[in-house]
Amino acid sequence: MTLRKRFTLFTIFWLIFILILFNIFVYFYVIKITTESEERVIANKVNLMLENPQIQSGKGLNNSDLLSEYYNVNEMIRIVQPDNKVVNITGSDPVLLGLPAAFDSQHDTGMISKGGERILYMRVPLYDGTDIVGMLEINRVLNELDNYLQILVAALTVTSAGAILFAIFGTYWFTSRLTAPIQQMVTTMREIDRSGKLRVIETTSHEESAELQQLIRAFNQMIERLDRTFEKQKQFVADASHELKTPLTVISSYANMLKRWGRDDAAVRDEAIEAIDREAKRMQNLTKSMLTLAEAEQEDWLKQEHFDVVQAVDELAGMLQTTFQRPIRIKTSSKIVRMYGDKEKIKQLLVILLDNAIKYSKEPIDVSVSQVKTIVKIEVKDRGVGIPESDLPHLFERFYRVDGARSRATGGAGLGLSIAKRIVDLHDGKMDVFSQQDIGTTITLQFKQRK
Repeated sequence: MTLRKRFTLFTIFWLIFILILFNIFVYFYVIKITTESEERVIANKVNLMLENPQIQSGKGLNNSDLLSEYYNVNEMIRIVQPDNKVVNITGSDPVLLGLPAAFDSQHDTGMISKGGERILYMRVPLYDGTDIVGMLEINRVLNELDNYLQILVAALTVTSAGAILFAIFGTYWFTSRLTAPIQQMVTTMREIDRSGKLRVIETTSHEESAELQQLIRAFNQMIERLDRTFEKQKQFVADASHELKTPLTVISSYANMLKRWGRDDAAVRDEAIEAIDREAKRMQNLTKSMLTLAEAEQEDWLKQEHFDVVQAVDELAGMLQTTFQRPIRIKTSSKIVRMYGDKEKIKQLLVILLDNAIKYSKEPIDVSVSQVKTIVKIEVKDRGVGIPESDLPHLFERFYRVDGARSRATGGAGLGLSIAKRIVDLHDGKMDVFSQQDIGTTITLQFKQRK
């Protein structure tokens, strides 16, 4: 069942349910107030009759003119003795005249039904001194009131049917407008599935629903993000193929050379083995970097915990100084600076930055760690060749090299800073690069300290 049908049926069902409850309430409320009104009319007539001296004294109750002045066409008034004998009666309605006389010594009011008519009655005892000499009874048929109730029922039925019909067409029209963008999205997604080309939904300025506008914008943003992701994937595959092409060409060329004449020439053989080994290692590093980038796209890549940044930097600096025989100077504002994050990924980030600083500078490298309020700040500074200003905006793009020949000579594939940027982004951090050619480069990392 479609959303439109479900919404329409749900709305109609609840509308009918509410109308039924409302009509029942109105019907019985009208019956209640009109019946109470009729009871007050009879009570007023009884009080008026009890003020009559003949009725008040209990004498002359059989006078034929006694009740005539109080008679109404839809009523029957009678006086009944304790032996159930009717001594005085006035009325013309056959239904009322056919009611059996039954003496009652108590004041009583109620409602009975006879011949499809509702009859309201009131009975009052009559006294002669302290003795009960009779009972005054007024019976009033409510046929006029029932006629009004039938008109009320007919009016409620017609208005309810009209409301239901209006609700059906109104709900169908409203749900058509409501589900139109959803249907448009479904059509767009089917078209995307059929053609393989991403498309956005055209927004209309006259759309009334802010929620639907948000839904359309969210869908379009998702499509645009997917489009950017696909483009990045295509570019990544193209760049990776280009990067792999060079070492594979070198390996293939030297392998062919060895096949043709290099087996007996020791110098050619050694040169080929060295080149093949170098390019194979370069391919290994490139593959490792690409796998790291692929893993970094996963949501559970980080294993976060609280750790001491100063300790992590000291451990890393000591290892790199031993490996590269280059001085790395550590400066801290406090002996302990704690942050919440993935310790190993932060160390991987610093390895990338320090490795670049070692490759492109010969002077000592400075690393400072500080904390300003809730911000943990790490700064890596070298005094090397620097980065041209025109290259700074592209620094974190995959496979981008500031100087292709120089990077290739140092073994770079242009993925290190992309991995570093991804690590910073996953920690909700910020990375800034300040560089001048022939003066040096300073990279500043900022992370929010979490409790």
